[in-house]
Amino acid sequence: MTDRQDSEPRILVRTLSDLARIAGVSAGTVSRALAGNSLVNAETRARIVALAREHGFRPNQMASGLRRQKTGVIGIAIPLGHDQRQQISDAFFMTLLGHLADALTERGYDLMLRRVIPERDEDWLDRFIGSGMIDGVLVIGQSDQFDRIEDAADGYRPMVVWGNHREGQRHCVVGSDNRLGGRLAAERLIAGGARHIYFLGDVTAVEFDARFAGAADVAQRMGVGITALSSHLSTDRLEAEVAANLDRAFAPGDAIFAATDTLAVASMARLRAMGVECPGLVRVVGFDDLPLAAHTTPALTTVRQDIRAGAFAMVDLLMRRLAGEDTESIVMPPHLIVRKSA
Repeated sequence: MTDRQDSEPRILVRTLSDLARIAGVSAGTVSRALAGNSLVNAETRARIVALAREHGFRPNQMASGLRRQKTGVIGIAIPLGHDQRQQISDAFFMTLLGHLADALTERGYDLMLRRVIPERDEDWLDRFIGSGMIDGVLVIGQSDQFDRIEDAADGYRPMVVWGNHREGQRHCVVGSDNRLGGRLAAERLIAGGARHIYFLGDVTAVEFDARFAGAADVAQRMGVGITALSSHLSTDRLEAEVAANLDRAFAPGDAIFAATDTLAVASMARLRAMGVECPGLVRVVGFDDLPLAAHTTPALTTVRQDIRAGAFAMVDLLMRRLAGEDTESIVMPPHLIVRKSA
């Protein structure tokens, strides 16, 4: 008599994601369990290993397969957990993507781009990693996904992230010292007479939160008020939110620190529509130093982060990690670029 279990068709398991679905865990947990990582409890590790054997999936099969069979493609993911309606056409994304494309092309790689809404796909990073279509991953921005990126980094080496660095974090990151950048912005505004700073940006995003924290450090030390006004970057609500946030009677000593140049430009446009002089009554500082910053009216004072150097550094670190090296994160110093708005 044929055993019923033997007669049933075996579920085809080719990727970490396939095995993760059967086990009811994330692909990152599967990767760590098969690698013997102690972050996964012994009972779960044993169950996953047993399932891998049952379905003919070898430990680290995907990782070793990627090493043997290069795809020649690097995945680029843009997670938008904090601002789900933001578009890739955002000026910052387009600037960074252009430099990443240049750097990858020089290395002989193509790129695969994904705009990710984590609320709709909780396993977005594990799925990308386990797809078998890419050799490595570049993540643009941590959004509100810091913990998820940390989780993936435990079992996946060829990943580099553009974002903010926290002491003790496990994922490899390239980015500016956002807290220092926030301090530079606040110091410039206060030196110009600011007595209250309005910060425009969504502080649920890791980088924006660090910029606000840096500005708050200086404001509190100098006895200056500071208020965070939540403003998103999605084109369908940016102008309306900026207008609502700036719908107030400004007084001498009020100033605006925008988390991005895009928000700064929108703020100056709104001030102009309100008949508020910039920098006559309200001074404005942005962040990024995108190409548009020097061509606004008035020209935008902003905190520069070297986006081109950061993009090339990300690709260099990724190539080294693909070669098996351990790499440290790179935190670039920001620089205040003084123009007419503050």
